[in-house]
Amino acid sequence: MTAPDLAHAAPDLKAIQALAAPDMTAMDALIRRRLASDVVLVNQIAEYIVGAGGKRLRPMLLLLATGALGDGDGKGIGADAHQLAAVVEFIHTSTLLHDDVVDESDLRRGRKTANAVWGNAASVLVGDFLYSRSFQLMVELGRMDVQKILADTTNLIAEGEVLQLLHVRNPDTDEAAYLRVIERKTAILFAAATRLGALLAGADAATQQALHDYGLRLGYAFQIADDVLDYASDAAILGKNLGDDLAEGKMTLPLIHAMAHSDDGVRAELRRIVEDGDLDGLAAVQAAIARCGSLDYSRARAMAYADAADAALAALPGNAYVDALRGLARYSVSRDH
Repeated sequence: MTAPDLAHAAPDLKAIQALAAPDMTAMDALIRRRLASDVVLVNQIAEYIVGAGGKRLRPMLLLLATGALGDGDGKGIGADAHQLAAVVEFIHTSTLLHDDVVDESDLRRGRKTANAVWGNAASVLVGDFLYSRSFQLMVELGRMDVQKILADTTNLIAEGEVLQLLHVRNPDTDEAAYLRVIERKTAILFAAATRLGALLAGADAATQQALHDYGLRLGYAFQIADDVLDYASDAAILGKNLGDDLAEGKMTLPLIHAMAHSDDGVRAELRRIVEDGDLDGLAAVQAAIARCGSLDYSRARAMAYADAADAALAALPGNAYVDALRGLARYSVSRDH
């Protein structure tokens, strides 16, 4: 079977997922085995979250990066890659559980969050279980280089959570501060996934750095595009409540741009809405964003990061896995959810 041309076709997530499917299936089987606990509530909540689906981009990035640097046929993706992909997914899932508690969210991927079903305490504690289970899986591989990357990454993620908390309902948050938050909350785990894929493939330091740069830039593009959707999508498509970022007091790029480019009267009203977390002000915020061209500005910034991610792959060989990585860069800024 001839691999699809993922380098030049329109971004097709299903084709990319099909390429990674055998290895994602192996990872899923490992996840199911290693989720097991003799505490029933742990099993219930963990299965609820992990079984919710989602794109699973982070573990898929690790597997694709490993395949890209082998012989390009995917045969170099083995059990260690499956296990590390599971580690990345467990870390990500634990952050989702904690995020939903901090943000008081009640909807994710179109259904109730775990904290809305079981309460905040259970969600935080099961998030801790998944986090510690990820470190058990990591240590089993016996590789200090892997452990260092993931230890540093999880520490930065925790810093990102605190940084975001410091900026909640802060209308003075600027673009630089916003980028510092999303680097730690989103981009750094993308970068760890792709760097780890290169490490497992035995790549040299320069290639590992190139894959790190690709993942980091992809993470920026993905999160900025996600923040655009919170003001421009439809709740049924998005899988969460439209305007959730505003209700939670998060200053994301469309609103930051609108604040910076509105007149004094509008800016004062936007400040009040942000400080109050006033979801009734969503229409006024959307109007200001539209007047200032803030969605177009934010999309352009996301596209620039996606282009930079693509450019980071310039020295890699040409194969279906590299094409898939390029396709994900385009997909990150063209999706509707």
